[in-house]
Amino acid sequence: MIVAGFGFSSRATQASLNDALARARGEWRLDALATLADKSAALLPLAQEHGLVVIAIDGPLPETPTQSTRSLSERGAGSVAEACALAAVGHGGYLRQTRVTSTDRLATCAIAQGGLE
Repeated sequence: MIVAGFGFSSRATQASLNDALARARGEWRLDALATLADKSAALLPLAQEHGLVVIAIDGPLPETPTQSTRSLSERGAGSVAEACALAAVGHGGYLRQTRVTSTDRLATCAIAQGGLE
């Protein structure tokens, strides 16, 4: 399973989310999008556009290679995008792409893989 995890500002637009996804996605075929449960509704239009489901992440977030001070203080994770992607793929998952930021700096996206292909 390959999942794109997102972290984003309440000011992020669908264009912000699309841009972050395009910058992170590469050639990987995605199975789902993931973000924090309280923001998951904002990903539904993007998921529908790409024929994907949204995984709402609730609970403790895994540690991430990227360590943003702001993200740590606001959400308890070094990178919400990386943490959500890793949480969605489960134990043994790994990042194929650490977080990348949208051009407008309002959204981040990371790609994680888990399970067998």
